Amino acid sequence: MEVAVLAPDPHLLAAAVAFDLLLGDPVYGAHPVRLMGGTLGWFEKRLRRAGFDGYAGGIALFVLLAVVWCGGMAALLLAAARVHAWLAAALHIFLVYSLLAMHDLLRHAWNVERAARRGDVTGARTAVAQLVGRDTDRMDLAACRRAAIESLSENLTDGYVSPLFWYAVGGAPGLVLFKVASTMDSMVGYKSDRYIRFGWCGARLDDLLNLLPARFTWLLLAALAFFLPGFSAGKALRTGWKQHEILPGPNSGWSEATIAGALQRRLIGPVWANGALVTEVWLGDPDDPPAGADGDLPRAMWLTGIAGVVAAAMTVCAIAWCGR
Repeated sequence: MEVAVLAPDPHLLAAAVAFDLLLGDPVYGAHPVRLMGGTLGWFEKRLRRAGFDGYAGGIALFVLLAVVWCGGMAALLLAAARVHAWLAAALHIFLVYSLLAMHDLLRHAWNVERAARRGDVTGARTAVAQLVGRDTDRMDLAACRRAAIESLSENLTDGYVSPLFWYAVGGAPGLVLFKVASTMDSMVGYKSDRYIRFGWCGARLDDLLNLLPARFTWLLLAALAFFLPGFSAGKALRTGWKQHEILPGPNSGWSEATIAGALQRRLIGPVWANGALVTEVWLGDPDDPPAGADGDLPRAMWLTGIAGVVAAAMTVCAIAWCGR
């Protein structure tokens, strides 16, 4: 039982996925991601004080976080297993449930759509600010909807498919390790003077760990577009393949370009950050209209939600089959 409680389990994963889809991300002070962020900040200060503020410091940060979090979570689950198998199973479920985020992703997107339907530009900007880091004060309703669609597609990979993949590969420790890299990327993985070297390790690890899941998401979305009415499977497959490199980084463009093709709508457009225009590029077939009309965001939500459910079901089945 001590080893099994750390391993991927199809029944425990199914329960965690069900909790996430039905209840959304649990809100509590000891949430693992919040605590990871606090631990990262604590280690960063001390590494920088010791003079480790370059590449070596970033690598050391990852090692320290991996030891603390993977080791700590493993120790907690093993200790629970010594008390009772049911306690260990409950903690395992709650940990996985806390590290999945499909329900909240769809809820935030729906908040944007709900405000847009009312014609409430301020409300739509406020809602989309929960999903993206760009300036929202220049965005009209169409731009808010486009940004929400882009966030749905990107977070489908790194917020859902990748956690499922690494849970299947490495069980609870594998999932926690992925979240360590993801947290590092979001907190220190910047190309600013302060983080260009210190954040290199986290950014590259996050790229590496999302590499296979991003390409799986491309194929999954294209396959679903073939079976679901109102979507274009051909454009999804082609646009994902041909335009994934338009976006920076090796992974985010796969799902964003694929959803643009599936919806037969163009995404991105003018994007402002910190008061400066950072891009005017469009993603998708040049002959397609820009996304942002009524119905575009709900269709993207539908496709994203179905993809998440199918990815989870496939992961559960894969773990069950490998454990036969």
